[in-house]
Amino acid sequence: MMFAIAVLLSGQLAGEVIARSLGLPLPGPVIGLALLTALLTLRPALLPRVEATARQILTHLSLLFVPAGVGIVADLDLLAGHWLEIAAVLVVRTALAMLTSVGTFLAVLRLTGGGDD
Repeated sequence: MMFAIAVLLSGQLAGEVIARSLGLPLPGPVIGLALLTALLTLRPALLPRVEATARQILTHLSLLFVPAGVGIVADLDLLAGHWLEIAAVLVVRTALAMLTSVGTFLAVLRLTGGGDD
């Protein structure tokens, strides 16, 4: 388990170092996840050693939302003053994310020749 945690945290650390040193607009954990995916693709023997720990962490993922909930409660007055802007941004970004997902799906479908029954 310690080895798996070390691998997972090393991926995140490497991602943070790359993101901050190169000034990339991507979060370090996203880069770290890409590095971890590449590592597990290149060395599939690591997958069984990391998988059980990763699954255990994912079962408790909801605990990571507790600090966000506390932050929202702590800044309720700020949210109350800007609720309309926040709601508009949430609606627009959700719509853009959905449209982007559909566009990507259709592009991949077209490129792979899928749906030509």
